[in-house]
Amino acid sequence: MKAIVTDTYGTPDVLMFRDVDPPTVGDDEVLVRVHAASVNPLDWHYTTGTPYVLRLSAGLRRPKRPIRGVDMAGRVESVGAKVTAFRPGDAVFGAAGGSLAEYASVSENDLAHLPPTMSFEDAAAMPIAAVTALQLLRDHARLQAGQSVLINGAAGGVGTFAVQIAKALGAEVTGVCSTTNVEMVRSLGADHVVDYTKHDFAADDRRYDILFDNVGNRSFSDCRRALTPKGTYVIVGGPKTGKWLGPLKRLVAAKVRFAFASQRSVSLMAKITEKELLALVGLIESGEIRSVIDRRYPLSSTADAVRYLAEGHAKGKVIITVVDEPAAA
Repeated sequence: MKAIVTDTYGTPDVLMFRDVDPPTVGDDEVLVRVHAASVNPLDWHYTTGTPYVLRLSAGLRRPKRPIRGVDMAGRVESVGAKVTAFRPGDAVFGAAGGSLAEYASVSENDLAHLPPTMSFEDAAAMPIAAVTALQLLRDHARLQAGQSVLINGAAGGVGTFAVQIAKALGAEVTGVCSTTNVEMVRSLGADHVVDYTKHDFAADDRRYDILFDNVGNRSFSDCRRALTPKGTYVIVGGPKTGKWLGPLKRLVAAKVRFAFASQRSVSLMAKITEKELLALVGLIESGEIRSVIDRRYPLSSTADAVRYLAEGHAKGKVIITVVDEPAAA
């Protein structure tokens, strides 16, 4: 099968499009013919091997797992002996290590059936980004209906889902983005949109119960000033600078800065499970969330997709098309 493989760390140029053996399938696993995948900042980090602390689990000198990718959607090709929820031909989406390939082996617990009205590409955009937004807002920030939420970086992959999920949970949502993205963010349901090229959200008197930060470009003093006295600072992303800790440096620093404050900071690495995927399906079917797709690339051009994502200007998600077939076929 064709796959995106890397044998070493480096720039996106190390991502090779080549033939490899298809994955084997365990008793509780499903073999999926991947139709679409998406790229995430995680793919950039695992390609470059930075921050270096990541290599403690990913491989010190070279990647332990050569095939990149996590998000995917496709059709079930075959199932393991203990799998009961899926059968060949089912349209599914979820999280699979090595999803940037024609086939991926996925745990039964990391998959959900695709809603019949949803395309493979729209579904592949969701797992990491949408589950991250859902778990942070619902479980960690403990968002309640009627609260106010500021989303810094509202036009990005996680940000577009955070706007919609915060609204679905009953919040008053303010999105922060550039001029070109104002109307798009407003179309997702944001009650207010701040154009950061014209206005500084930390400079006015407005205070928020939750500051959902996808960017990490403001000082902690600015972020705390924008929060209510009992507000929650949610850290999703941060600057990539710093080879040893990268974005993790901001997470550690936030714990120190908020340790003795009435406000608090939270963060997480999303845990994608069938339960969370089904929660997304419910939001999809009720019309409360949808995917925003910026660009589409063929599997052979994945290096270009990762390079574009790393520039930091993607509007929503960047999709990798593996098979051009409608999900309802």
